[in-house]
Amino acid sequence: MKDTLNVVELFAGVGGFRLGLEKADASIFKTVWANQWEPSRKAQDAFDCYKKKFGGEPSNQDIATVPSELFSTLNIDLLVGGFPCQDYSVARSLSGEKGLEGKKGVLFWEIKRVIEHSHPKYVLLENVDRLLKSPSKQRGRDFAVMLATFRDLQYNVEWRVVNAAEYGAAQKRRRVFIFAYKNKLDFAKKQQVFSQDNIVFKEGFFAKTFPVHEEPYKKRIATGTLPNDILEISDYFAFDFHTAGIMMDGNIFTVQTEAKNPSFTPLKDILMDEATVAEKFYLTEAQAEKFAYLRGPKKIERTSAEGHKYIFSEGGMSPTDELDGPGRTMLTSEGSINRSTHIVEVNGKKRFLTPIECERLNGFPDNWTATMTDRMRYFCMGNALVVDLIEKMGKTILAIEENEEIVSEQITITLR
Repeated sequence: MKDTLNVVELFAGVGGFRLGLEKADASIFKTVWANQWEPSRKAQDAFDCYKKKFGGEPSNQDIATVPSELFSTLNIDLLVGGFPCQDYSVARSLSGEKGLEGKKGVLFWEIKRVIEHSHPKYVLLENVDRLLKSPSKQRGRDFAVMLATFRDLQYNVEWRVVNAAEYGAAQKRRRVFIFAYKNKLDFAKKQQVFSQDNIVFKEGFFAKTFPVHEEPYKKRIATGTLPNDILEISDYFAFDFHTAGIMMDGNIFTVQTEAKNPSFTPLKDILMDEATVAEKFYLTEAQAEKFAYLRGPKKIERTSAEGHKYIFSEGGMSPTDELDGPGRTMLTSEGSINRSTHIVEVNGKKRFLTPIECERLNGFPDNWTATMTDRMRYFCMGNALVVDLIEKMGKTILAIEENEEIVSEQITITLR
């Protein structure tokens, strides 16, 4: 085991990955480079927050403009990042000399570029859970392209959709986490001893971190093999990926898992003392009426762009959020006049969650984002990770690394 693990954080936001890893063990996880850049924005609020909290010289530029040579010098052990769900289709380059090319601006290809020039032992990524089903007309294609990319980079991959509220958090936040590890590692060799179902249910990275029942939920299970040619995957391949699974050498095993002994933190436990809540967060009479309408059931006649009329229906929801249960998934629109915004009622008064309470929903320290406006604080927390989940995964990586004797090695990559 190395004394420290060099970490590179891509699409860093306000630092949820780094904060979680440092909570796991700040003496071992050392972030050697981080990048955060918000396109089309003059103000770089998330970057400013990241730099203020962690210091150093994080990168604030388009990741596509960062020279590949930099990544070769960083000696990366662990690459982490939360990236957007985009179009992962590929095509032959016009000249044919460069093989396959992904669409410009798709950030996963930047992750691939970093890996090709640094070969980290471990990669930990986060995305919205719809990644497993996209695009709607060729379900599973995008995730299959990602898996094949890792296969060709000589990595095994585990994935799991984790609901944070099932593992102690105060928010029903469902995200897919992807853990890739080089197939030459000691850990990889030990995993090969187990059957794929045993890895997913008991012995794998996610099973050790987030325990599940050892039977698939409603018998939802599937196996398959990725075509060798990524272009064939992009053009024709579709697959029903479930919420957990593993890919080794192109062989897929996937199931829907069910959390064992789920537990959550109730929303009431993260609320501030009402005496400290500013008046601006309490609803006016007009706002209360608007939210009553937005959260109530409705049937509205609408006209489509083609001119035909239809009925838009929406079911009702509770006028306020249940304080004894976990919060709903927080979106970037949190704090605005929006159906998805949390509304709590305390001592007979209805109000928004404060930015501090939103930080607590994601496990950040109070006032972590106090460098920015309330609107941007809500926005950044709507985009952020649940820090406690990263801490748990960081501890599992440390347990793996304790028994690891193989250090990072350079591998020549050839796309199939």
